[in-house]
Amino acid sequence: MDIRFIKDVTGFQLLGEEWDSRLEESVSNVPFLRHGYLSNWWETRGGGEWDHAELWIAVGKQGGRIRAIAPLFLSGSEGEARGLRFLGSIEISDYLDFIVAPGDVDAFALDLLRALAAQGPQSGTFLDLFNLPVSSPTIAALRQASGVLGWDVAVTELQPCPAVTLPDTWETFLSSLGKKQRHEIRRKMRRGEEHDLTFHILEDESRFGVILEEILDVMKMDPGKNAFLTPIMQEQFRRSLRAAFSEGWLQVASLRAGKDLAAAYLNFDYANKLWVYNSALNPAYASLSAGWVLLGRLIQWGIQNRRTELDFMRGDEQYKYRFGGVDRKIVRVRIERTG
Repeated sequence: MDIRFIKDVTGFQLLGEEWDSRLEESVSNVPFLRHGYLSNWWETRGGGEWDHAELWIAVGKQGGRIRAIAPLFLSGSEGEARGLRFLGSIEISDYLDFIVAPGDVDAFALDLLRALAAQGPQSGTFLDLFNLPVSSPTIAALRQASGVLGWDVAVTELQPCPAVTLPDTWETFLSSLGKKQRHEIRRKMRRGEEHDLTFHILEDESRFGVILEEILDVMKMDPGKNAFLTPIMQEQFRRSLRAAFSEGWLQVASLRAGKDLAAAYLNFDYANKLWVYNSALNPAYASLSAGWVLLGRLIQWGIQNRRTELDFMRGDEQYKYRFGGVDRKIVRVRIERTG
């Protein structure tokens, strides 16, 4: 493939339509690789995660047609360790990868490394790629390409990402759990009904801004999330989530007690799966297990609407396993140019 590097925002924006079209047939068709998500990520550099960053998006063409994209940026200032990372790295994007069809991944990986050897940044150059799904063929392709060039490659396992395969019925789902867990879910959901906790899916776009601010306010009741939600991170959330909602792949699910927000989930409803991106749990409703009740309602909704999976994404919190989560892994691939 012929590889060229795009280093300006205008060139990045012009890729939008072809970018998402290639993503649909890619080895990792995940919401974090959508053009709208990553362009909003770039506007705030991941909510302030990166101070020094330059676009280095690699586009592979064959016969004049875009065949693959490596959504990269160069991080680190002069005098520091500089490297090429995935756009979206590291904290707020659970899955990242090249945008490339399975049949092109080996050729693209080798051509990309060769292009970096010839045209890439010369100071402190390395690839440091976080959050690659362990199932992605990109990992083997990068190992092979690094071997051809004699470069060093290291693969490190990162966090587990539990997921639940959704069956055809709610009862089938419950029967897949242990007896004690099955009883607990039924009891807590029944108690939620007794206290008039009501389940809602937001459909009115004109209400999105108001509801999102309400969710952010509840998220900030958690000390850990409050520390994470700096002003620039909140701006990142507003930008990326509004874009996802307007494009039709953000689901805002909530549980209310009258007018009060008891719990909320921000999910990506994408590629016929639900991806649990973030949650807001009001401590005033902890005694009613509002988070568990909402998750049960969400799984019921997914089953009724023929979604195939609920992905809890990064983290090994116990509630994920109590709802049947099965671990999958993500990895970090670091490539050092030698010789």
